[in-house]
Amino acid sequence: MNKINLRTYHPILDIQNHTVFASNGNVVLCYKAELPEIYSLSEVDFAELHGIWFQAFKSLPTGTVIHKQDVYQKLGYNAEQFPSKTFLGKATHDYFKGREHLNHQSYLFFVLPLDKTLKAAKYINPFRKTEKGLHRKLDVQVAGFITAVNDAVSFINNSRRVSLRPLKENEILEHAHAYFNGFNQGFDTDIQLDRKQIEIGDHFFDAIAVNNEGCFGGGVQSSKTNERFTSDDFTFHQGFIDGLGLDLDENHIVNQILYLDDKHKWRKLLDKKIEELSKSTNFGTQNKVVLKKIQHIVDRINEDDTSRIIRGHLNIIFWHSEVGQLKRIASRINAEFKELDIVPYYPRGEERKHYFLNSYPCHATNFSNEDLYVTDLKHALCLYINNSNYRSDTSGIIFNDRQYNIPVLKDVWDKQKKRIKARNFAIFAPTGEGKSFLANNILRQYFEMDVRLVIIDLGGSYAKFAKLYPDQHIILRYEQGKNLGINPFYISKEADLTPERLEDLAVFLLELLAESNVSKAREVAMKKVLLYYYENIRKGHSLASLYRFVDDNKDTLIRELRIKETHFGVYDFLHILSEYVEGGLYSFLFNVGEDQSYKIEDKRLIVFELDEVRDNKEILSVMLKLIKSAIQRTIWRNRSERGIILFDEFAKQLKFDNVLESVEFYYQAIRKQNGAIGIILQSINQLPQNSTSASILENTQVIYSLRSEKGYDELQRRLNLSSHDLDQLKSIRNNLTGERKYTEIFIKIGKESNIFRLEVPPEVYAAYLTDGHESDRIMRIYERTNDMERAIKEFLNTQKNQ
Repeated sequence: MNKINLRTYHPILDIQNHTVFASNGNVVLCYKAELPEIYSLSEVDFAELHGIWFQAFKSLPTGTVIHKQDVYQKLGYNAEQFPSKTFLGKATHDYFKGREHLNHQSYLFFVLPLDKTLKAAKYINPFRKTEKGLHRKLDVQVAGFITAVNDAVSFINNSRRVSLRPLKENEILEHAHAYFNGFNQGFDTDIQLDRKQIEIGDHFFDAIAVNNEGCFGGGVQSSKTNERFTSDDFTFHQGFIDGLGLDLDENHIVNQILYLDDKHKWRKLLDKKIEELSKSTNFGTQNKVVLKKIQHIVDRINEDDTSRIIRGHLNIIFWHSEVGQLKRIASRINAEFKELDIVPYYPRGEERKHYFLNSYPCHATNFSNEDLYVTDLKHALCLYINNSNYRSDTSGIIFNDRQYNIPVLKDVWDKQKKRIKARNFAIFAPTGEGKSFLANNILRQYFEMDVRLVIIDLGGSYAKFAKLYPDQHIILRYEQGKNLGINPFYISKEADLTPERLEDLAVFLLELLAESNVSKAREVAMKKVLLYYYENIRKGHSLASLYRFVDDNKDTLIRELRIKETHFGVYDFLHILSEYVEGGLYSFLFNVGEDQSYKIEDKRLIVFELDEVRDNKEILSVMLKLIKSAIQRTIWRNRSERGIILFDEFAKQLKFDNVLESVEFYYQAIRKQNGAIGIILQSINQLPQNSTSASILENTQVIYSLRSEKGYDELQRRLNLSSHDLDQLKSIRNNLTGERKYTEIFIKIGKESNIFRLEVPPEVYAAYLTDGHESDRIMRIYERTNDMERAIKEFLNTQKNQ
């Protein structure tokens, strides 16, 4: 058999749901495995996954064959999912389109063999057909097998570590076609088999295997140290054979085939073998080695009631379009095996041909005893690959994976609340590590997904990004001695005075009065005063107007409204608020009759730049209250609209209690809205250690951290990060030189965490720059052209020509 045409010799007779009835009489249940992301697992996680596989498989019927197949293919990145309508969106789409990476697909097949004895001859034609319709006679047996497999699959899926999904009929057929078509794209071809090589279309194939107990030099374990990321103060882990997975950057398939045998039968066979070897008076060296290994297996069976004897086969099939490259790939695979103290077998000629053909799941029962090692199930499962590519969500923010810098979508909004209950986020990083750059990246993408943004900025970091959307943004700057044009008391008509509006105004005034732990009685009293004011004063509403009204009625107000002095202190009210009205130190803040906040109603990107006020806690606190008032009356009117409020560079102000409490209000109020709060800090220590800060952190379930030379111990302590989270943080490495510059970011969404990268095209990089001479040059071009997109393009062109 030197040439195979799959149309003539198709291995599949029938497919019912995800159950394949093979031409050779085997029945195969087919699943796609969704594995955790690479780098996301700790030593404990790997051990837990090993335990999950073992518990799921140990009770499957004798004779079951389990075939795990991990297919790795070099592909160009498909950027179709990227929105490319905007300037920066198109730049991102074009930049990453076609980027080469290794794509991993993991499959799990459970095979019920036609011959349950599993005693295959050395060479079998895998395409032989059985008696027509034989599979129909297996109904009862098949039903029992399906029940047992369903139980195992349910156990795995309930672990929430791994997800097994039944393959659809078209996926099963596509898998068979891809395998026997040699993973050639765009055309169908035949398999050419001869003693020298396997050739399918444009690809040449070879194989390396672990096929007997002698291959194993030392012990195996569920994980090992990852030398690339481990350093003196922490240990990073990887799966035992991960070096043969995504780290082997070649087209290849890892096949692991397990034959579940009868433990008692094997115990008898092994006892007999020990007896024969022990009686031999003329031991050869090899006999002693074999006896020792068999004795070790029997000891394990006797010590562990849960042990399960299996025969196993592991092979790596690999391919390349140039036959000469196969030796180079084989050399890399051999080097990986040497690291694991495993001596692999290199099949040639007829053997290699059968290894390739029988590594298709329907044919996995065709390996003979000469191709299989004997061990227990726990040992064999240490050779499982338990992680995969970074996983993209269906929608979200684009970051990059750590393996190839290809884009990954992460749903940090989580509309369905599958991972997080609160979508608030925090960014932690010292000065110069790119906090604002990261925030620009997150917010710009949200903005292009129709999320409304309110940025309270103390550093002017968002002007360039905002100016790319000239009609949709407004930047409101505080200038010394001027107001922001926000009058919380302004109403255009009586209908504006809703119960909610009165509630908000009462809270606003109580905050201005620095009332803490306000009783219900005081809130009611303040609402009565406000209502009385609006009933009597019909126009020109403002804080100054309200102040004059209370002053004019100070002698009768308490009696008229039937409230107690303890619930509304008239003289305290007048004394404290005198700072904010005519002649008061901060009167300019409220020195406005008409309300200008209507200007922000139709804007989706609102930036409040409070740089000049960053050191004045009193003014800052009042400004935040005014901004809050404007947000409530404009942005939050439509609860179906998504919105984000970001507090940037807020470290210095968070030392002041009144500012912290003002921010906490947003966290409480945002729950009623379809929104999120973000804060940016240089260090978590800039949040005071009090109940208010604890409440903020508790309601922050998306964490971003950039590199910090001072370490991450406090971050771990206050956010209750796991030891693996800390190892991930310590493994952060940036690359700010060369063609592909990137920074690495630790991202934790609920309980899931990993290290991501941020690499952006030149256009996006220019838009996010927040300081330095390059940023100044772009702003100068913008001042001349009044067009930010043109300014960025002109800047990049001048850079190319330099």
